[in-house]
Amino acid sequence: MLGIQNHRLTGPDVSFRQTPNVGGALKPRFVLLHYTAGRNLESSVESLCTKKPQGNASAHLVLGRDGRIVQLAAFNAVTWHAGASQWGGFDGLNHHAIGIEMDNAGLLHLEGERYVSWFGKTCPADEVHVAEHRHGGGPRPWHGFTEAQIGRALELCELLVAHYGLEDVLGHEDVARGRKVDPGPAFPLAAVRSRALGRGADVMPRLLVNASSLNIRSGPGAEHPKVAPALRRGAELVLLEPRDRWSRVAVVGATDLEGWVCNDFVVRLPATRAGAGAPPLSRSQRALVPAPRQRAATTTATLRPARKSTAKEARA
Repeated sequence: MLGIQNHRLTGPDVSFRQTPNVGGALKPRFVLLHYTAGRNLESSVESLCTKKPQGNASAHLVLGRDGRIVQLAAFNAVTWHAGASQWGGFDGLNHHAIGIEMDNAGLLHLEGERYVSWFGKTCPADEVHVAEHRHGGGPRPWHGFTEAQIGRALELCELLVAHYGLEDVLGHEDVARGRKVDPGPAFPLAAVRSRALGRGADVMPRLLVNASSLNIRSGPGAEHPKVAPALRRGAELVLLEPRDRWSRVAVVGATDLEGWVCNDFVVRLPATRAGAGAPPLSRSQRALVPAPRQRAATTTATLRPARKSTAKEARA
C-alpha cells in the first residue's frame, strides 16, 4: 500500500531520485497527469533529472508500465511539467499541481501496417488504441496504458487527493488545450478522476449559483442560445461536464433541464464521500444554500474540460 511521509511517497516498487529541476514551495491544489512520449521509464527519469541549456523539465513522479514509481521531487516543491497552462482561474499550473508522468509513447503514426512512435519504436498492435481525441482531430493511433499502470495511477491519485485535500485530477490536455494532448484517449481520465474524487455513480459534484442571475445555455459560450430563464442566486446544480470557463450542469429540481453555465458565477459544494459526512460549508456557501427540497435523480456523464471564454459572457 502506498503512503506519504514528509512529502515523499512510500510503498512497494517506489524509489527516489532527486531532480535538480525544481522551483520554490508548492501548496498543491491539483494532480496533473501526463504521458512521457519517451522510450521507457529509465530514459524519462534521466531526461527529467538532467539540466539543459534550454527547456529544463521535471515532474514529481514517473510511473512505469510495470507499476514501478520513481519520485523526483518532494510533493511540496514546484516542478516544471505544465508549461504555459491555465485552469479554473489559475495560470501556470506548475505552481499549483503535482505532476505525474506516465511511461507511454503517446501519439503514434502508421508506416505501412506498423504503428510507430516519434522516436522510431514499433508498438505491437495489441498495445495500440485507435480513437479520436476529445478535442478533435479524427481517429488516430495512441499507445495504450497497461492495467498495472492505470491501477497504480488511480491509487496515486486517490492517495494524493486524500492527503493534500486536492480539488481535481486533470490531464495536461485540460490545462494546455491546443498545445498538449496528453494523456490522450487511451487513458481513462474521467474514470480515474471520478474515483479519486469520491464521485461514485450515485454521487456527483454539486454547485451553487452565486450571482443574482445566471444564463444557462445550449453550449459552452455566450454565442449559444439560452435554454431556459436565467437561474437565480442559490440555485443548486449537478456538475456533469467541467470545463475551464464553462461547465455542463443539470438543474436540481427541474425535470431534464441541462445546459452550460460560466464557472465564474458558481461555487462548488464539498463532495460527500462514501462512509463520511460532507465537510462543513463556509459561511458564504451556507448563506447561498436554499431550503431543503426534493432532489431530482441524476446520472453520471463523461468529464471533458475544454477552452476558456470571458467571465463577462456568462450573462450576455
